[in-house]
Formats: sequence, structure tokens, C-alpha cells
Amino acid sequence: MKAELNQRLTQVGPGTPGGRLLRRYWQPVALLDEFDPAIDPAMAVRPVKPVRLLGQNFVLFKDAQGRFGLLDRDCPHRGADLAYGRNEGDGLRCPFHGWKFDVDGRCLETPAEPEGSTLCTRVRQQSYPLQERSGVLFAWLGEGEPPALPALDCFEAPSTHTFAFKGLWHCNWLQSFEVGIDPAHASYLHRFFNDASLDDAYGKQFRGASAGEVAGERWPMTRVMREFGRPEISHEARPWGLQLTALRQLNEELTHVRVTNAVFPQTFVIPLSETMTITQMHVPVDDTHNYWYAFFTSFDAPVDKDAMRQPRLKAVTLPFFTPKMGRHNHWGFNPQEQVERTYLGMGEDDINVHDQWACESMGAIQDRTREHLGTSDKVIMAHRRLLLQAIDAVEQGGIAPGIADPARHAEIHGPDTIDGFAPTGDWQTWWQTAVRERRERAPWTAEAKALADAAAALGAK
Repeated sequence: MKAELNQRLTQVGPGTPGGRLLRRYWQPVALLDEFDPAIDPAMAVRPVKPVRLLGQNFVLFKDAQGRFGLLDRDCPHRGADLAYGRNEGDGLRCPFHGWKFDVDGRCLETPAEPEGSTLCTRVRQQSYPLQERSGVLFAWLGEGEPPALPALDCFEAPSTHTFAFKGLWHCNWLQSFEVGIDPAHASYLHRFFNDASLDDAYGKQFRGASAGEVAGERWPMTRVMREFGRPEISHEARPWGLQLTALRQLNEELTHVRVTNAVFPQTFVIPLSETMTITQMHVPVDDTHNYWYAFFTSFDAPVDKDAMRQPRLKAVTLPFFTPKMGRHNHWGFNPQEQVERTYLGMGEDDINVHDQWACESMGAIQDRTREHLGTSDKVIMAHRRLLLQAIDAVEQGGIAPGIADPARHAEIHGPDTIDGFAPTGDWQTWWQTAVRERRERAPWTAEAKALADAAAALGAK
């Protein structure tokens, strides 16, 4: 790849081609948990957070009525940093000269001005629309009327069946996202030499998760990934982006099927277990940092949020969710572990560290002029083509694709994922039947509600 093309793909700031595209999509800006005093005691005193998103600086605050406001961080008076403002319940006041703004950016007071001054009525701080879904605040940084968020499962499920978390990585968003749409890496980067108990997999991907049964024996995902390292990878266009399929043929009778999705431009949807999925968004802070936001969606029992949250909180430092592992401590690399227990040598409990190393070790912005792609990278290449086509389309005044296009929203739902063993000759029918039945059993889906209504109607007769 030429250097100028790599730059076009990775820059996110205002006015850049990539930045203009990404501003056509709602972007996660904070977890609601970040404003919970039980998690961050500082929020009980002053619910104000500095935010950097797509290369811009903002301040996010919560007023006494529970309303959130996202404003440009530089005070419109003389540019002082509003992230240090006084939260006075009805608005945020700049400590420099006392100018005060509400959550909509309206100027409420300019106390240093003479009595009778109308300056305040002529000043407004830039504010940005916000909406909350599944425990996450989303911001609209683009121009014009924003589209609705699509009917992805992570947004449709009730709060009882979702949990969201995030973490900061020190690298460009694109290389982080590309790990999530790479079906081959799990057989190596996340390889464990021994399998964990299948009864201890809550909230853990691969480690201890079951993929189903082979000849009456439950197989963990770790065994599948370890023993079958050459998946047959394919992808198909979908209204939301790409549907990915990785097949690992175990024998003549059984094939392991893993179906995941790339929701354009920066989200992937993957299975965590037989009853839970992860929808993960990689959100650019700027060109050299990104947050991952992960939504865990249960198709079975309600999510135990505390059980999901506590181990993840132990891995980060608040208030910015900075991982405790990183380049500064070699991501916890243990050469003895690499010899005896894992392929990478960076821990057995949190495979997120594995992905973090792969992304951050490439450098702040991967130099794609030096890479050599293979057949197993076909999804990476397909997504880059889509990204470049979308950047070009928006630059020429066109509509951004996928979930940014309201005309496609009726076609966008789910998307479905699977990990499991299928009859080798009929794996497509198997996985489609499996996801349909899972969706019908889920207590919150439209399919489940329709079945319940039908049963009630029959009972009434």
C-alpha cells in the first residue's frame, strides 16, 4: 500500500477524508458507568469529564436534572479549558471569567460584563446531540439531521440482557478493528496449550467456552482453535457490511462453523458463547489512540453486570480506562508461560491483552507499506476496499453506507453469529437453524414475543 493511501485510511481529524466519513455515524462517547459514583467516587462531587473524539476536544457533563451535555472544550470567551469548569447543577461555568453554559450550549451568564449587557444572548457554545443505548452515550459530530441507530441486537435487547465496557489502546483505530475481523488469528494469538473448565466461562471468550459436542464429548473453543489452524474463510456483502464465515473441518462428518460480522465502518459482532454475543466498536480518539466499546448481549438469562464488570475494572486505571498492561511493562510478557502454557505468553485470563499487544506493537499507526498480505487476509482487504469507496463517495457528496444510510435500516438487524459443530455437508442449514432457534428462545426478541403471543392466543381458544 502506498503511504498516501494509508494516510487516507487512518486520519480521523476534522476536514480529513476519513474524518468526514466517520462523522456520518453515531460515535460512543462514554459509558454511563463512568458517571456512577460507586465506580468513580469523583463523580459524586463533580460529574464532568474531558473527552477527545475523532481528533477533537470536548467536555461532557451531567446537570442536576440528570441531563448530559457534550460541548466544545474551549470556552467561546477566550479559549480556556471547560473541562476544569464548575458544575453548578444548571450549567458548567468557566472559572476564567465566570461564563456559564447549559447542556445545550446556551450561555446563561457573563457575570463580568456590565449590568444590562446582552452579550450572553449572542453567544452559544457548540453542543452535540447525545443519545443513550445499552449503557453507552452516543454523540453525533456530523452535519445535518442524524440517522437513527439501527436495530442491532445490542441496541434492541433490554438493559437486563446487555452490559457495556471499554478500554483505551495506544494505536490507530483501523489496525485495532482489523484484528476483530481476522478469523485466522485466534488459532495462534489466542492459543492455549491446555483447556480450562467448561463451567468457568462466564464473560470469557475462548477460555472455557464450549463449542458443542463431538462424539458425545463437549469441546472447548480453545481446543478447536488450537488443533485446526487453517480455516477456510469467506465473506458476503450484507446491508450492514460483511458477513464472515470460517470453516474448520474436523473430520468427514463434522465441521466447526464460526460466523461473525463486520458492521461498517468500525464495529464487529462475534460470539462469546453459545448464548452471548459481543458487539465491539473501535472509536478513534485521534490518529494514534482508540477506545474499544464492547456490548455483551445475552440471548438467555439476564447478564450479571457486576460479575462482568469487576474483573474488567481490575485490568484498567480510571478515569480513562487505561489498561494496566502495555508497552511500558511489555504487556506482561512471560517467556516461561510462552513455553509452557500459551502461544503468546501474555496471560491466560484476559485475551483482550493479546489483541492489545498485536495492535499496539504495530506502532501508533501501522505502516502498511511494509506488510505482505496472504489469502487468510481476504476480509481485511475487502473492508479496506469498502472503506476507501465510502471515503470517496462522501467526499463527492454521496451517502455514507450501511448503518449511516436510513434507507437501509429496514434491512439491518441482528446480525447473527455462531460457533459450533455442524454436519460437514449441510453446515449452512445447520447454522441458520441454530441462530433462528436461539433467537426464538431469547426472552426479549420479536420472535420470542410472537411465539408467546401465538401460544396465548391458542390458550384463549
